[in-house]
Amino acid sequence: MSPQVNEKVLDEALAGLETAKAWSPRVISKLESHIRAADEAALFRINPFNFAREKNISESETIDLLLHATALGLFEMDWLLVCPMCSCVVESFQTLKGVNRHYHCYICQADFEAKLDQYIMVSFTVSASARDIRFCHPDLLSPREIFFEYHGTRDGLLPDGTAFVDVQIAALKEVSHLPPGESTRISVDAEEGIILGVSPQGRAAILYSIAGARNEEPRHFRLTFGDKVRKHAGQTTAPGPLVFDIRNITGERGTFAVFQLPPGYPVGHAPITFVPFLTGKRLLTTQTFRDLFRSEVIRASEGIGISDIALLFTDLKGSTALYDRIGDLNAFALVQQHFDRLQDVTVRHNGAIIKTIGDAVMAAFLQPADAVRAALAMREDIASFNQGQPSKELVLKIGIHNGAAIAVTQNDRLDYFGQTVNIAARVQDLAEADEIYLSQDVFEADMVQAELAHLRVEPLLAKLKGINEDLRVFRIPALTPDKAAPPRSPVVV
Repeated sequence: MSPQVNEKVLDEALAGLETAKAWSPRVISKLESHIRAADEAALFRINPFNFAREKNISESETIDLLLHATALGLFEMDWLLVCPMCSCVVESFQTLKGVNRHYHCYICQADFEAKLDQYIMVSFTVSASARDIRFCHPDLLSPREIFFEYHGTRDGLLPDGTAFVDVQIAALKEVSHLPPGESTRISVDAEEGIILGVSPQGRAAILYSIAGARNEEPRHFRLTFGDKVRKHAGQTTAPGPLVFDIRNITGERGTFAVFQLPPGYPVGHAPITFVPFLTGKRLLTTQTFRDLFRSEVIRASEGIGISDIALLFTDLKGSTALYDRIGDLNAFALVQQHFDRLQDVTVRHNGAIIKTIGDAVMAAFLQPADAVRAALAMREDIASFNQGQPSKELVLKIGIHNGAAIAVTQNDRLDYFGQTVNIAARVQDLAEADEIYLSQDVFEADMVQAELAHLRVEPLLAKLKGINEDLRVFRIPALTPDKAAPPRSPVVV
Protein backbone atom coordinates (compact mmCIF):
# COMPACT_ATOMS: atom_id res chain seq x y z
CA MET A 1 0.00 0.00 0.00
CA SER A 2 1.49 3.35 -1.03
CA PRO A 3 1.86 6.12 1.59
CA GLN A 4 -1.10 8.46 1.95
CA VAL A 5 0.27 11.93 1.26
CA ASN A 6 -1.89 15.06 1.32
CA GLU A 7 -0.81 16.54 -2.01
CA LYS A 8 -2.36 19.96 -1.41
CA VAL A 9 -0.65 20.45 1.96
CA LEU A 10 2.67 19.14 0.62
CA ASP A 11 2.62 21.27 -2.54
CA GLU A 12 1.76 24.47 -0.68
CA ALA A 13 4.45 23.90 1.92
CA LEU A 14 7.10 23.07 -0.68
CA ALA A 15 6.22 26.25 -2.56
CA GLY A 16 6.70 28.18 0.67
CA LEU A 17 10.06 26.53 1.22
CA GLU A 18 11.19 27.52 -2.28
CA THR A 19 10.74 31.18 -1.45
CA ALA A 20 11.91 31.04 2.19
CA LYS A 21 15.61 31.37 1.34
CA ALA A 22 18.22 30.34 -1.18
CA TRP A 23 18.83 26.61 -0.75
CA SER A 24 21.62 24.43 -2.06
CA PRO A 25 20.75 22.38 -5.17
CA ARG A 26 18.24 19.54 -4.68
CA VAL A 27 17.74 20.20 -0.95
CA ILE A 28 13.98 20.62 -1.22
CA SER A 29 13.62 17.67 -3.60
CA LYS A 30 15.47 15.46 -1.08
CA LEU A 31 13.04 16.51 1.64
CA GLU A 32 10.04 15.91 -0.62
CA SER A 33 11.31 12.46 -1.57
CA HIS A 34 11.78 11.58 2.09
CA ILE A 35 8.26 12.66 3.00
CA ARG A 36 6.79 10.68 0.11
CA ALA A 37 8.84 7.48 0.22
CA ALA A 38 10.43 6.97 3.66
CA ASP A 39 8.97 4.34 5.98
CA GLU A 40 6.97 5.65 8.91
CA ALA A 41 9.73 5.13 11.50
CA ALA A 42 12.06 7.32 9.40
CA LEU A 43 9.52 10.16 9.59
CA PHE A 44 9.14 9.97 13.37
CA ARG A 45 11.45 12.09 15.52
CA ILE A 46 13.99 12.76 12.81
CA ASN A 47 17.47 13.49 14.15
CA PRO A 48 18.57 16.42 11.92
CA PHE A 49 22.22 15.36 12.06
CA ASN A 50 21.41 11.82 10.91
CA PHE A 51 19.22 13.28 8.16
CA ALA A 52 22.02 15.65 7.09
CA ARG A 53 24.50 12.80 6.82
CA GLU A 54 22.13 10.49 4.95
CA LYS A 55 21.04 13.17 2.47
CA ASN A 56 24.46 14.81 2.07
CA ILE A 57 23.24 18.21 3.29
CA SER A 58 25.14 20.43 5.71
CA GLU A 59 23.98 20.32 9.33
CA SER A 60 23.16 24.02 9.50
CA GLU A 61 21.15 23.93 6.28
CA THR A 62 19.30 20.82 7.47
CA ILE A 63 18.31 22.56 10.69
CA ASP A 64 17.11 25.60 8.75
CA LEU A 65 15.23 23.35 6.32
CA LEU A 66 13.37 21.48 9.05
CA LEU A 67 12.61 24.70 10.96
CA HIS A 68 11.14 26.39 7.89
CA ALA A 69 9.23 23.19 7.06
CA THR A 70 7.85 23.14 10.60
CA ALA A 71 6.77 26.77 10.38
CA LEU A 72 4.96 25.88 7.13
CA GLY A 73 3.12 22.94 8.72
CA LEU A 74 5.07 20.03 7.20
CA PHE A 75 6.60 18.91 10.50
CA GLU A 76 6.07 19.16 14.22
CA MET A 77 8.95 19.90 16.55
CA ASP A 78 9.52 17.47 19.45
CA TRP A 79 11.39 18.57 22.58
CA LEU A 80 12.51 15.35 24.24
CA LEU A 81 13.90 14.84 27.72
CA VAL A 82 16.04 11.71 27.43
CA CYS A 83 17.46 9.59 30.23
CA PRO A 84 21.29 9.50 30.24
CA MET A 85 21.22 6.04 31.88
CA CYS A 86 18.80 4.11 29.64
CA SER A 87 18.33 6.49 26.67
CA CYS A 88 14.54 6.33 26.91
CA VAL A 89 12.37 9.34 26.12
CA VAL A 90 11.19 10.36 29.58
CA GLU A 91 8.93 13.17 28.38
CA SER A 92 8.17 14.86 25.08
CA PHE A 93 6.71 18.26 24.32
CA GLN A 94 5.78 20.07 21.14
CA THR A 95 6.94 23.42 22.53
CA LEU A 96 9.79 24.57 24.73
CA LYS A 97 7.39 25.96 27.31
CA GLY A 98 6.45 22.40 28.34
CA VAL A 99 10.02 21.52 29.32
CA ASN A 100 10.72 21.54 33.05
CA ARG A 101 14.08 21.97 34.72
CA HIS A 102 13.82 18.68 36.65
CA TYR A 103 12.63 15.30 35.40
CA HIS A 104 12.41 11.69 36.60
CA CYS A 105 13.04 8.50 34.63
CA TYR A 106 10.53 5.86 35.70
CA ILE A 107 12.54 3.08 34.05
CA CYS A 108 15.72 3.78 36.05
CA GLN A 109 13.85 5.52 38.94
CA ALA A 110 16.38 8.33 38.89
CA ASP A 111 16.15 12.14 38.94
CA PHE A 112 17.92 14.47 36.54
CA GLU A 113 18.29 18.17 35.88
CA ALA A 114 17.47 19.21 32.34
CA LYS A 115 20.15 21.30 30.62
CA LEU A 116 19.90 22.76 27.17
CA ASP A 117 23.27 21.41 26.08
CA GLN A 118 22.96 17.91 27.51
CA TYR A 119 19.83 15.76 27.49
CA ILE A 120 17.24 17.98 25.84
CA MET A 121 16.97 16.49 22.35
CA VAL A 122 15.07 18.28 19.58
CA SER A 123 13.67 16.22 16.70
CA PHE A 124 11.06 16.57 13.94
CA THR A 125 8.05 14.41 13.06
CA VAL A 126 6.11 14.70 9.83
CA SER A 127 2.77 16.42 10.38
CA ALA A 128 -0.33 14.23 10.17
CA SER A 129 -1.80 16.87 7.85
CA ALA A 130 0.95 16.11 5.32
CA ARG A 131 1.36 12.37 5.80
CA ASP A 132 -0.59 10.53 8.47
CA ILE A 133 1.78 7.98 10.03
CA ARG A 134 0.92 5.60 12.86
CA PHE A 135 3.19 7.39 15.32
CA CYS A 136 0.83 10.37 15.16
CA HIS A 137 -1.72 8.09 16.88
CA PRO A 138 -0.04 6.49 19.92
CA ASP A 139 -3.33 4.84 20.95
CA LEU A 140 -3.03 2.66 17.83
CA LEU A 141 0.55 1.53 18.51
CA SER A 142 1.38 -1.97 19.73
CA PRO A 143 2.92 -2.43 23.21
CA ARG A 144 6.38 -3.01 21.66
CA GLU A 145 6.07 0.14 19.54
CA ILE A 146 5.01 2.17 22.58
CA PHE A 147 7.90 0.96 24.69
CA PHE A 148 10.77 0.77 22.22
CA GLU A 149 9.88 3.35 19.56
CA TYR A 150 7.51 5.91 21.11
CA HIS A 151 9.22 5.96 24.52
CA GLY A 152 12.60 4.87 23.19
CA THR A 153 15.33 6.18 20.94
CA ARG A 154 18.08 4.52 18.92
CA ASP A 155 20.46 7.39 19.62
CA GLY A 156 21.86 5.93 22.86
CA LEU A 157 24.85 3.63 22.20
CA LEU A 158 27.03 1.23 24.17
CA PRO A 159 30.83 1.45 23.73
CA ASP A 160 30.76 -1.19 20.97
CA GLY A 161 28.25 0.87 18.97
CA THR A 162 25.20 -1.26 19.82
CA ALA A 163 22.01 0.75 20.25
CA PHE A 164 20.99 0.29 23.89
CA VAL A 165 17.38 -0.17 22.85
CA ASP A 166 18.48 -3.37 21.07
CA VAL A 167 19.88 -4.66 24.37
CA GLN A 168 16.54 -3.89 25.98
CA ILE A 169 14.69 -5.74 23.22
CA ALA A 170 16.95 -8.78 23.66
CA ALA A 171 16.25 -8.78 27.43
CA LEU A 172 12.47 -8.46 27.01
CA LYS A 173 10.32 -11.25 28.40
CA GLU A 174 6.86 -9.80 27.87
CA VAL A 175 5.24 -6.45 27.16
CA SER A 176 1.53 -5.70 27.26
CA HIS A 177 -0.98 -2.89 27.26
CA LEU A 178 -3.00 -2.40 30.43
CA PRO A 179 -6.58 -1.36 29.56
CA PRO A 180 -8.08 1.15 32.02
CA GLY A 181 -10.13 -0.40 34.84
CA GLU A 182 -9.04 -3.95 34.02
CA SER A 183 -6.58 -6.57 35.23
CA THR A 184 -3.95 -7.92 32.86
CA ARG A 185 -1.96 -11.12 33.43
CA ILE A 186 1.67 -11.37 32.36
CA SER A 187 3.47 -14.70 32.78
CA VAL A 188 7.25 -15.18 32.50
CA ASP A 189 9.75 -17.93 33.16
CA ALA A 190 12.36 -16.27 35.35
CA GLU A 191 16.01 -17.26 35.35
CA GLU A 192 18.65 -16.48 37.94
CA GLY A 193 19.45 -12.77 37.93
CA ILE A 194 17.00 -9.88 38.00
CA ILE A 195 13.43 -9.44 36.82
CA LEU A 196 12.74 -5.79 36.02
CA GLY A 197 9.17 -4.70 35.42
CA VAL A 198 8.54 -1.12 34.37
CA SER A 199 6.00 1.19 32.79
CA PRO A 200 6.93 4.25 30.73
CA GLN A 201 3.93 5.96 32.35
CA GLY A 202 5.60 5.47 35.74
CA ARG A 203 2.64 3.91 37.55
CA ALA A 204 4.16 0.51 38.37
CA ALA A 205 7.75 -0.70 38.84
CA ILE A 206 9.35 -3.86 40.26
CA LEU A 207 12.90 -5.11 40.67
CA TYR A 208 12.99 -8.73 41.82
CA SER A 209 16.15 -10.64 42.69
CA ILE A 210 15.93 -14.18 41.27
CA ALA A 211 18.12 -16.64 43.18
CA GLY A 212 18.19 -20.15 44.62
CA ALA A 213 16.89 -23.51 43.43
CA ARG A 214 14.39 -23.51 40.61
CA ASN A 215 10.72 -23.78 41.63
CA GLU A 216 8.35 -25.15 39.01
CA GLU A 217 5.29 -24.06 40.95
CA PRO A 218 3.93 -20.77 39.48
CA ARG A 219 4.12 -17.89 41.93
CA HIS A 220 1.52 -15.13 41.68
CA PHE A 221 2.14 -11.45 42.33
CA ARG A 222 -0.47 -8.70 42.39
CA LEU A 223 0.55 -5.27 41.15
CA THR A 224 -1.37 -2.02 40.94
CA PHE A 225 -1.05 0.42 38.06
CA GLY A 226 -2.16 3.58 39.83
CA ASP A 227 -0.34 6.55 41.35
CA LYS A 228 3.12 7.26 39.99
CA VAL A 229 5.90 5.51 41.90
CA ARG A 230 9.47 6.69 42.30
CA LYS A 231 11.06 3.48 43.52
CA HIS A 232 11.11 -0.11 42.26
CA ALA A 233 9.21 -2.49 44.54
CA GLY A 234 11.63 -5.31 45.35
CA GLN A 235 11.73 -8.83 46.75
CA THR A 236 13.61 -12.09 46.25
CA THR A 237 12.15 -15.24 44.72
CA ALA A 238 13.36 -18.44 43.10
CA PRO A 239 13.79 -19.03 39.37
CA GLY A 240 10.76 -20.51 37.61
CA PRO A 241 7.33 -19.41 36.39
CA LEU A 242 6.12 -16.05 37.70
CA VAL A 243 2.63 -14.67 37.13
CA PHE A 244 1.91 -10.94 37.46
CA ASP A 245 -1.70 -9.78 37.75
CA ILE A 246 -1.64 -6.04 37.13
CA ARG A 247 -4.74 -4.04 37.99
CA ASN A 248 -5.06 -0.71 36.17
CA ILE A 249 -7.07 1.54 38.48
CA THR A 250 -6.58 4.64 36.32
CA GLY A 251 -8.67 5.98 33.48
CA GLU A 252 -5.79 5.74 30.97
CA ARG A 253 -4.27 2.84 29.10
CA GLY A 254 -0.88 1.82 30.39
CA THR A 255 2.00 -0.30 29.13
CA PHE A 256 4.05 -2.73 31.23
CA ALA A 257 7.20 -4.57 30.21
CA VAL A 258 9.09 -7.35 32.00
CA PHE A 259 12.83 -7.85 31.37
CA GLN A 260 15.24 -10.59 32.37
CA LEU A 261 18.64 -9.22 33.39
CA PRO A 262 21.73 -11.31 34.19
CA PRO A 263 23.08 -11.63 37.75
CA GLY A 264 24.84 -8.48 38.96
CA TYR A 265 23.52 -6.35 36.09
CA PRO A 266 23.97 -2.67 37.08
CA VAL A 267 20.40 -1.46 36.53
CA GLY A 268 20.45 2.14 35.32
CA HIS A 269 24.22 2.35 34.95
CA ALA A 270 24.91 1.18 31.39
CA PRO A 271 27.87 3.10 29.83
CA ILE A 272 25.70 4.95 27.31
CA THR A 273 26.82 7.71 24.99
CA PHE A 274 24.61 9.47 22.46
CA VAL A 275 25.10 10.01 18.77
CA PRO A 276 25.21 13.74 17.93
CA PHE A 277 21.75 15.25 18.22
CA LEU A 278 20.18 18.68 18.03
CA THR A 279 20.38 20.09 21.55
CA GLY A 280 18.32 22.92 22.95
CA LYS A 281 21.55 24.94 23.06
CA ARG A 282 22.16 24.48 19.33
CA LEU A 283 18.58 25.42 18.54
CA LEU A 284 18.59 28.54 20.71
CA THR A 285 21.80 29.66 18.99
CA THR A 286 20.20 29.21 15.57
CA GLN A 287 18.96 32.52 14.19
CA THR A 288 16.27 30.84 12.08
CA PHE A 289 14.68 29.38 15.20
CA ARG A 290 14.71 32.72 16.99
CA ASP A 291 13.20 34.44 13.93
CA LEU A 292 10.52 31.85 13.10
CA PHE A 293 9.53 30.79 16.60
CA ARG A 294 9.47 34.03 18.53
CA SER A 295 6.50 32.77 20.58
CA GLU A 296 8.61 29.97 22.10
CA VAL A 297 9.12 30.70 25.78
CA ILE A 298 10.50 28.96 28.85
CA ARG A 299 7.78 28.53 31.45
CA ALA A 300 10.00 26.88 34.09
CA SER A 301 10.09 29.45 36.90
CA GLU A 302 13.79 28.78 37.55
CA GLY A 303 14.71 28.85 33.87
CA ILE A 304 16.65 26.00 32.25
CA GLY A 305 20.38 25.60 32.77
CA ILE A 306 23.06 25.54 30.12
CA SER A 307 26.49 24.35 31.21
CA ASP A 308 28.54 26.15 28.58
CA ILE A 309 27.68 29.07 26.31
CA ALA A 310 29.86 31.70 24.60
CA LEU A 311 28.40 35.19 24.91
CA LEU A 312 29.55 38.18 22.86
CA PHE A 313 28.65 41.80 23.54
CA THR A 314 29.27 44.72 21.20
CA ASP A 315 28.76 48.43 21.56
CA LEU A 316 29.41 51.52 19.45
CA LYS A 317 31.92 53.99 20.80
CA GLY A 318 30.77 57.59 20.63
CA SER A 319 27.24 56.81 19.42
CA THR A 320 25.79 59.81 21.27
CA ALA A 321 28.17 62.12 19.40
CA LEU A 322 27.24 60.35 16.17
CA TYR A 323 23.54 61.22 16.67
CA ASP A 324 24.49 64.83 17.41
CA ARG A 325 26.79 65.06 14.39
CA ILE A 326 24.65 63.57 11.61
CA GLY A 327 21.14 63.75 13.09
CA ASP A 328 18.79 61.16 14.53
CA LEU A 329 17.43 59.76 11.26
CA ASN A 330 20.80 59.30 9.60
CA ALA A 331 22.38 57.88 12.75
CA PHE A 332 19.47 55.49 13.27
CA ALA A 333 19.78 54.25 9.69
CA LEU A 334 23.51 53.64 10.16
CA VAL A 335 22.95 51.79 13.43
CA GLN A 336 20.29 49.57 11.82
CA GLN A 337 22.67 48.73 8.98
CA HIS A 338 25.31 47.85 11.56
CA PHE A 339 22.80 45.53 13.32
CA ASP A 340 22.08 43.77 10.02
CA ARG A 341 25.79 43.28 9.30
CA LEU A 342 26.49 41.94 12.78
CA GLN A 343 23.61 39.51 12.49
CA ASP A 344 24.88 38.23 9.14
CA VAL A 345 28.33 37.65 10.63
CA THR A 346 26.83 35.99 13.72
CA VAL A 347 24.78 33.52 11.67
CA ARG A 348 27.81 32.60 9.54
CA HIS A 349 29.69 31.64 12.71
CA ASN A 350 27.14 29.35 14.40
CA GLY A 351 25.52 32.02 16.52
CA ALA A 352 22.35 34.01 17.01
CA ILE A 353 21.50 37.52 18.11
CA ILE A 354 19.87 37.33 21.54
CA LYS A 355 18.89 40.98 21.75
CA THR A 356 19.91 44.54 21.02
CA ILE A 357 20.26 47.03 23.86
CA GLY A 358 20.34 50.58 22.54
CA ASP A 359 23.26 50.48 20.09
CA ALA A 360 24.68 47.28 21.62
CA VAL A 361 24.27 43.65 20.61
CA MET A 362 24.25 40.49 22.70
CA ALA A 363 24.92 37.28 20.74
CA ALA A 364 25.36 33.63 21.72
CA PHE A 365 27.59 31.04 20.03
CA LEU A 366 28.01 27.29 20.18
CA GLN A 367 31.74 27.46 20.95
CA PRO A 368 34.15 30.18 22.12
CA ALA A 369 36.14 29.80 18.89
CA ASP A 370 32.97 30.60 16.91
CA ALA A 371 32.53 33.78 18.95
CA VAL A 372 36.16 34.82 18.42
CA ARG A 373 35.94 34.24 14.66
CA ALA A 374 32.74 36.26 14.62
CA ALA A 375 34.31 39.11 16.59
CA LEU A 376 37.22 39.36 14.16
CA ALA A 377 34.84 39.22 11.19
CA MET A 378 32.58 41.88 12.75
CA ARG A 379 35.51 44.22 13.16
CA GLU A 380 36.59 43.70 9.55
CA ASP A 381 33.04 44.08 8.26
CA ILE A 382 32.45 47.37 10.07
CA ALA A 383 35.85 48.63 8.87
CA SER A 384 34.83 47.80 5.30
CA PHE A 385 31.47 49.49 5.83
CA ASN A 386 33.18 52.64 7.13
CA GLN A 387 35.24 52.92 3.95
CA GLY A 388 32.07 53.86 2.12
CA GLN A 389 31.18 56.57 4.65
CA PRO A 390 32.31 60.22 4.55
CA SER A 391 34.05 59.63 7.85
CA LYS A 392 34.54 56.51 9.95
CA GLU A 393 31.14 56.79 11.58
CA LEU A 394 30.91 53.41 13.36
CA VAL A 395 33.49 52.39 15.94
CA LEU A 396 32.93 48.91 17.39
CA LYS A 397 33.93 47.56 20.83
CA ILE A 398 33.62 43.83 21.54
CA GLY A 399 33.91 41.55 24.57
CA ILE A 400 33.47 37.77 24.92
CA HIS A 401 33.10 35.44 27.91
CA ASN A 402 32.18 31.77 28.18
CA GLY A 403 30.55 29.79 30.98
CA ALA A 404 27.37 28.43 32.50
CA ALA A 405 24.11 30.37 32.32
CA ILE A 406 20.38 30.06 32.77
CA ALA A 407 18.04 30.35 29.78
CA VAL A 408 14.97 32.36 30.73
CA THR A 409 12.13 34.28 29.15
CA GLN A 410 12.31 38.02 29.75
CA ASN A 411 10.04 40.54 28.04
CA ASP A 412 8.61 37.70 25.90
CA ARG A 413 12.09 36.91 24.53
CA LEU A 414 14.39 33.94 25.10
CA ASP A 415 17.33 35.37 26.99
CA TYR A 416 20.24 34.35 29.22
CA PHE A 417 20.76 35.23 32.85
CA GLY A 418 23.55 34.81 35.39
CA GLN A 419 27.12 35.75 36.24
CA THR A 420 28.46 34.66 32.86
CA VAL A 421 26.21 37.26 31.23
CA ASN A 422 27.31 39.94 33.69
CA ILE A 423 31.00 39.20 33.13
CA ALA A 424 30.60 39.12 29.34
CA ALA A 425 29.01 42.59 29.39
CA ARG A 426 31.73 44.00 31.63
CA VAL A 427 34.51 42.45 29.57
CA GLN A 428 33.07 44.40 26.64
CA ASP A 429 33.11 47.56 28.76
CA LEU A 430 36.89 47.23 28.98
CA ALA A 431 37.29 47.65 25.22
CA GLU A 432 38.18 50.92 23.56
CA ALA A 433 37.73 51.79 19.88
CA ASP A 434 38.06 48.76 17.57
CA GLU A 435 39.34 46.57 20.40
CA ILE A 436 38.26 43.04 21.30
CA TYR A 437 38.56 41.70 24.85
CA LEU A 438 38.42 38.01 25.76
CA SER A 439 38.11 36.44 29.18
CA GLN A 440 40.64 33.76 30.15
CA ASP A 441 37.93 31.08 29.74
CA VAL A 442 37.56 32.11 26.11
CA PHE A 443 41.26 32.51 25.41
CA GLU A 444 42.05 29.01 26.72
CA ALA A 445 39.19 27.29 24.89
CA ASP A 446 39.80 24.91 21.96
CA MET A 447 41.00 26.51 18.71
CA VAL A 448 40.93 30.08 20.02
CA GLN A 449 44.68 30.67 20.23
CA ALA A 450 45.09 29.20 16.74
CA GLU A 451 42.60 31.81 15.48
CA LEU A 452 44.63 34.58 17.12
CA ALA A 453 48.10 33.39 16.07
CA HIS A 454 48.49 36.21 13.53
CA LEU A 455 47.43 38.96 15.94
CA ARG A 456 48.98 40.78 18.86
CA VAL A 457 47.28 39.70 22.07
CA GLU A 458 48.00 41.39 25.41
CA PRO A 459 47.18 39.77 28.77
CA LEU A 460 45.82 42.07 31.48
CA LEU A 461 44.31 41.86 34.93
CA ALA A 462 40.98 43.61 35.28
CA LYS A 463 38.86 44.44 38.29
CA LEU A 464 35.20 44.05 37.38
CA LYS A 465 32.46 45.53 39.51
CA GLY A 466 30.70 42.78 41.48
CA ILE A 467 33.50 40.25 40.93
CA ASN A 468 35.66 39.56 44.00
CA GLU A 469 38.80 38.37 42.26
CA ASP A 470 40.74 40.11 39.52
CA LEU A 471 39.85 38.71 36.11
CA ARG A 472 42.55 37.78 33.65
CA VAL A 473 41.58 39.14 30.23
CA PHE A 474 43.20 39.33 26.82
CA ARG A 475 43.17 42.47 24.70
CA ILE A 476 43.28 42.39 20.91
CA PRO A 477 44.27 45.95 19.98
CA ALA A 478 42.82 47.90 17.08
CA LEU A 479 44.42 46.92 13.78
CA THR A 480 44.81 50.27 12.09
CA PRO A 481 47.76 52.44 13.16
CA ASP A 482 45.64 55.43 13.98
CA LYS A 483 43.44 53.34 16.22
CA ALA A 484 46.18 51.33 17.90
CA ALA A 485 46.49 52.11 21.60
CA PRO A 486 49.52 51.52 23.83
CA PRO A 487 49.54 48.54 26.20
CA ARG A 488 47.19 49.15 29.08
CA SER A 489 47.58 48.77 32.83
CA PRO A 490 45.05 46.90 34.95
CA VAL A 491 41.64 48.53 34.64
CA VAL A 492 38.48 48.66 36.71
CA VAL A 493 35.02 48.35 35.17
